[in-house]
Amino acid sequence: MVEAELDLSGDVCPYTFVKTKLKLEELESGDCLVVTYDHGPAIENVPRSLKAEGHRIICIEEVEPKRLWKVTIEKA
Repeated sequence: MVEAELDLSGDVCPYTFVKTKLKLEELESGDCLVVTYDHGPAIENVPRSLKAEGHRIICIEEVEPKRLWKVTIEKA
């Protein structure tokens, strides 16, 4: 299993979702991607959209309160 990282600090929706999907396409099924977001709406929208596509959200960690989050995604 591979674990990749993607820092999307400074990006906003819908770019956060698009860039996350593009990175997931580089990975194999079962691999994990850890993405850093600093755009609040991305924390709700991106995981919801990825779940709808069959990916698994392993965890959402608030690194800095209301400012920085890390989302771990397992590719379907």
